[in-house]
Order: sequence, then structure tokens, then C-alpha cells
Amino acid sequence: MMQDKLNSPNLPSKQRFANIFRLLAQISYWVHLILGVTSSIILGLIIFSRKLGAPANNAAIKVSIILAVASLIVLGFRIFWDWRYSRLAKQLSTNVTVQPERAEIIQVLRIGLSVSFLGLILAFLASETTVITIIAEAIAQPQGGRIYEPQQAIETADLFLDFVNITILGAHTLGAINSLGLLNWITRE
Repeated sequence: MMQDKLNSPNLPSKQRFANIFRLLAQISYWVHLILGVTSSIILGLIIFSRKLGAPANNAAIKVSIILAVASLIVLGFRIFWDWRYSRLAKQLSTNVTVQPERAEIIQVLRIGLSVSFLGLILAFLASETTVITIIAEAIAQPQGGRIYEPQQAIETADLFLDFVNITILGAHTLGAINSLGLLNWITRE
């Protein structure tokens, strides 16, 4: 039978778990924040440049931008959840009368893992949509340098969009690894 308290002989010591939990929460928070802000700025520039330039009639790139924005929103929630991780770790490490129970910590880690998986799926779909579009544009271009029309050129913004998607994908991967590792550690029987 699973105990509710973290002080089980088969589990890590409460203080050791709290220290590592807090360290990983802080690292995850800052990495997610830096990658999220960087991706948001670049994505904002991409969206702004598309509004200023010639209107792109490529629906796949628009879908990719929407998916990238959705995965950034999920990343924003993950940043908040990393902050929640650090508050929970702080509660564990201090000698307050109300300590979080093991079941609560597991639930918080599972939510973080689920959010990261959702972000991974969205960022993966956004990245794949962008890559397929870029490859289709490259294949559609006539081979050889003699015939060139500006409408057929691969836009630099599309390449940056894929960079943004891969960066967000990396951030969500880090979050999933962090949550999965901690969850595996605390649920070891």
C-alpha cells in the first residue's frame, strides 16, 4: 500500500528530494523562461514581417504559426508550473506544520508532465508543418539558375519559424524529462 507521506524507506529522503526538486525547478524555470521569451520575440517578428511584406497565401505556414502560438501558450503555463514546483520544494524543505503529501507532489508532477507532452505535440506538429512547406517550396522551384521568380523563393521567415518551433520543442522536452525523472524517483517503491 502506498504511503501518503514522503518519508518511506524505499523513497528518497525528504530533504534530499526537496533540494534536488528545488534545484531542478529553478533550472527548468529559467531555461523555459529564456527559451520562451526568445521564441516569442522571434515569432512576433515573423508575424510582424508577414504583415508588412507581401501577403503570403500559404495556409500551411499560417497553421504552423497558430500551432507555434498555442505551444508558446502551453510553455507559458509550464513556466508558471515550474514556479509552482519551486514553491512546493520550498514547503518540503522548511519545517512548517503543513507539509505537502506525497500524493500531492505526484499529482503536481503528473500535471507538469501532461502539459509538457501537450506542448511537445503542438510544437512537433508546428515544426513538421513548416518543414514540409519549406521542402514543398524548394521542390517546386525550377532547377537551375536561369528562371527565378520572387514568389517561388523560400522565405527566410519560414526558416526562422522552424527555428522557433524547434526551440519550443526543446523547451517542452526539457520539461518532460524534468517531470518524468522526478516522478519516477518519487514513485519508486
